[in-house]
Amino acid sequence: MSQTFRHPEILEIARREGKVTVEDLAEHFGVTLQTIRRDLSDLADAGRLERVHGGAVLPSSTTNIVYEERRSLNPAAKLAIARACAARIPNDISLFLNIGTSTEAVAQELLHHTKLMVVTNNMNVANILAANPDCEIIVTGGHLRRTDGGLVGNLATDTISQFKFDLAVVGCSALDADGDMMDFDIQEVSVSRTILRQSRKTFLVADHTKFARTAPARIASLADVDSFFTDKALPRDLATACRSWGTEVVVAQA
Repeated sequence: MSQTFRHPEILEIARREGKVTVEDLAEHFGVTLQTIRRDLSDLADAGRLERVHGGAVLPSSTTNIVYEERRSLNPAAKLAIARACAARIPNDISLFLNIGTSTEAVAQELLHHTKLMVVTNNMNVANILAANPDCEIIVTGGHLRRTDGGLVGNLATDTISQFKFDLAVVGCSALDADGDMMDFDIQEVSVSRTILRQSRKTFLVADHTKFARTAPARIASLADVDSFFTDKALPRDLATACRSWGTEVVVAQA
């Protein structure tokens, strides 16, 4: 059976079961695991599915996928993006890192930076950077979101408002074709807007799959960030818009 016939059936199984696995689909169609992985990658690139460990799920416009699953998505791309971003972060600055698996990857690449003061609303980032003895860490406080270690709400926003950061590194859950940065949690959106407002310079880290996703709450536009680190070239119209906005686009090769 060719992929032309497999793809609709894979989507039908995903709609019926909520999730598909590589092993089950390979057995169902009588093809190799590698063939199914290619099918799922094609469907994910088209925005029809979202890859998770061992399979895929249907994309949602109102709820994010499980945090542990997000950690396993596009690890090579996230590493390349994180390294490119960290290479542009100087020593001896104040820095904000927000919630997300991409910002956690950046934190991992900062373990040998010196004289950093890092403020974060991400408990995972704080735990990662605790291994760097030359990094001062300030955690915002706020309502703990147990699903991902994020701190949100008024206390987080109030803490951030007391600072003026040299640089902020932020992520987002989705990117619209017009360059709008989107998220699922309105409380996190409020925190993210405050981060942007309180930073002299802002880097966005997001891989290309964010363009295949949708989320209901708008954070800001790519026009509001200084540099966008991603892993694939942007669509032509958006690349042109970024140039007009003065937003640098850095494509990191995995």
